[in-house]
Amino acid sequence: QVQLVESGGGLVQAGGSLRLSCAASGSFVGVNAMGWYRQAPGKQRDMVAVITRGGITTYADSVKGRFTISRDNARNLVYLQMNSLKPEDTAVYYCNANIATVKIGLSAYWGQGTQVTVSS
Repeated sequence: QVQLVESGGGLVQAGGSLRLSCAASGSFVGVNAMGWYRQAPGKQRDMVAVITRGGITTYADSVKGRFTISRDNARNLVYLQMNSLKPEDTAVYYCNANIATVKIGLSAYWGQGTQVTVSS
C-alpha cells in the first residue's frame, strides 16, 4: 500500500515563509514525477509546482520566483519552499506523485492535504 504524507502547513503572516514536506512510503518500485497542488475554498484544485525524477521543474505563474520545489530521490521526499507568501496562497496543499507498483503499474497518488493560511 502506497501512502503520501504531508507536513509543514500552518498559519503565517503575509510576507512570511513555510516549507512543506511530503514523504512517499509503502511497497513500490519507483517514484516518477512529484508535485504540489492546492485547492482554495470553492475553487478547483490547481497545480502549484511539479518536479520530474531528473529534477526538471514546472511552476504555476502565480508562484514563480516565490516558491521552490525540490526532491530527495533516495528518501522519496518532495519539498515546497514557499517565500513571500500572500493571502491568496491560502489553500489546502496536496502532494501528488506518480508511483510504480508491481500490482498496478504506474498510478497517481495523493496525500491527505495540509492547510496553509496566510493572514494579511
